[in-house]
Amino acid sequence: MQVKVEDVNEVKKKVHVEVPREQVTNKLDEAYKELKKTARIKGYRPGKTPRSVLERHFKKDVHADVANSLVQESFPEALKEVDLPVIETTDLDAPELDPESAYHYAATVELKPELSEVDFKGLNLKKTLYRAQDSEIDAQIERLRQHLAEYKPMEEPRPVENNDYVSMDYQGFVDGQAFEPTPFTEDYDMKVGESGFPQEFDNALLGMMPEEEKTFTVEFPEEYQNADLAGQTVTFRVKLKQLREQILPPVDNEFAKNFGQFETLEDLRAEIRKNLEEGYEQRINQELQEQIFNQLLTEDFEIPEVMVKNEMDGIVKDAEMKFSQNGLSMEQLGITREHLEQEYRGLSEQQVRRHLLLAKIIEQEQLEISDEELEAEYERIAQSMGQPADMVKSYYKQYPEKHEGFKHALLEKKVIDLIINSANIEEVEPEAETGTTDEAAPAEESNQ
Repeated sequence: MQVKVEDVNEVKKKVHVEVPREQVTNKLDEAYKELKKTARIKGYRPGKTPRSVLERHFKKDVHADVANSLVQESFPEALKEVDLPVIETTDLDAPELDPESAYHYAATVELKPELSEVDFKGLNLKKTLYRAQDSEIDAQIERLRQHLAEYKPMEEPRPVENNDYVSMDYQGFVDGQAFEPTPFTEDYDMKVGESGFPQEFDNALLGMMPEEEKTFTVEFPEEYQNADLAGQTVTFRVKLKQLREQILPPVDNEFAKNFGQFETLEDLRAEIRKNLEEGYEQRINQELQEQIFNQLLTEDFEIPEVMVKNEMDGIVKDAEMKFSQNGLSMEQLGITREHLEQEYRGLSEQQVRRHLLLAKIIEQEQLEISDEELEAEYERIAQSMGQPADMVKSYYKQYPEKHEGFKHALLEKKVIDLIINSANIEEVEPEAETGTTDEAAPAEESNQ
C-alpha cells in the first residue's frame, strides 16, 4: 500500500491511498466465492453458478462492496503510516473499482493543530472585588413588591398622566383594514410610558379620560423588534376603560413568605445576598478568564472547520432550548439557523481556540482528573439538582460520550485554576455601576 499526503492547509490534508492490484484481486475472488454460495440464478444449482455469470448479474454491486471494504480496511492503516492527528474525515473520494488495476482513492481529513508549549505561569491579572450592596438587595425587594402589586380602579376619574396604570381595548389598522399583527385586544393592562410600543403610542394616551375613545397613528421604526410591525404606519383605535391605582404590599415578614420557605424578611434578604454573591463570583472568574485568554492567545492559528461546526451546533441548540423554555421557536421569531450560524461564527472560532489552548496545557502538564475529584463533582451536581449522587453517576454511565465531555470540562477548569494560582493577582475595587440583574431574586412561589 502506498500513501501520500497532500497539504490543503495546516489543519486539513488530503490523503491519497493506493491499494495494490493483488489485494484488489484477492478481495474480488473472496467476494465472488461468497456470492456463489448464496446466489440464485435460473438454470444453475446453488453453489454451481460460474463466475462469469455472477459478474454479468452482480458486477456493479460486488465492485461497490469490495471498494468499500478496501477503504474500510486500508484507511486506518494508512493513517497510522503517515501518523496524522486526525479529528475527522470530512470527505471521501472513492471511485469505481477497476479489477485490472490497483485501487486509488483519496480522503480529506481535518487535524488537531500542533501548538507550541504554552508559558502560562506568572501572568499579571486584575481581580475586581465585587460585593453585594444593600442598595442592590433593596432593588430586588422592590421588584418583588412590584410583582405582588394589586391594581384597583381609581375612585376619582382624572386625565391620564405618564406612569399611570391603565386598562384599555385597542385595535390597529393599515390602509383602513384590520392589521393582523395588531388584532382587537380587550382589557389590555399597561403602564403609560412603558407599553413596549413606540413612544407615540403612549403619548397619545396622555390626557384621555375613562370611557373616552381615540384614534391616532403610530409610525413603527424600521429597526422595531417585531419584524411584522417594523416600518409600518398603523392607525390605532383605543378605548380607555380604567385608570388603576397600584397598591404595593408592605415589606415585612408576611411579604417574605410569598417567595419560598422564608419565615422572615431577613431570611429573604439573606437569600438575595447569597444569590448576588454567587453571581459576582462567576463574574470575577469570567473576567479573570478573559484576561488569561487575551494574554495567552495573542496569535491566530488555523483551526479545523469541523470543530467550529461542532461548537456552533452547541450554541444553536442552546439558543433553541432557551426559545423553547419561553414557549417560542426560531420560526415564530423569524430566525433561521443560517442567521444564527452567521451571527455566532466568530464566537465559535474564539471558543475553539480557547479549548485548543487549554487542551495543550492539559497535555503539557499531564493533568488528570482523580476518582476523588469526580466523586466530589458528582456530589456537587447532585446537591444542586436535589438528587442522589448515584443517579448522576448512573446517567453518565448510560452516555459515555457525555461523560468524557464532563471529565474534559473538569480538566479545563483545573487548567484555569492552575493558571490563576500561578498568576500575579492585583485585587482592585469595582468602579461605580448602575443597575442590577434579576438573577439574584429567589424563585417565586406566590400564592396570589
